[in-house]
Amino acid sequence: MLAWPVVVGMLAHALRWWSLAVLGTSAAIGAFMACLIVGLILTPVARRSHMPFAAIGFASVVSMMPGVFLFRMASGLLQLGEGSRTTLELMSATIADGMTAVTIVFAMSVGLIVPKLAIDRLGDGAMQSKS
Repeated sequence: MLAWPVVVGMLAHALRWWSLAVLGTSAAIGAFMACLIVGLILTPVARRSHMPFAAIGFASVVSMMPGVFLFRMASGLLQLGEGSRTTLELMSATIADGMTAVTIVFAMSVGLIVPKLAIDRLGDGAMQSKS
């Protein structure tokens, strides 16, 4: 079953890079689109194979986490804490990096959760109507 998250993760990254390069979307929109596809593909796979969706879904998208923005924000916070170079530019860059990271994580979460909830609801409704 290791092949599913790897292949779907590769597809998700290709979609994310395509949306950034060709469509010119933001990093958050690209991550949302990629995670939406991951959720749509892996939810039925997880249901059929009785695997936890969180495990295979996370494995597919973990490398899209906004680490660079979090590290730049942390660096800015350390510089602000030292107090030696407190400028408006540093404060705004630190806030912007933090907000970008939060937005990307939120977009990824919504992109993964919405298809999972919708497919589960549809699948549970179909099972109840058969009974």
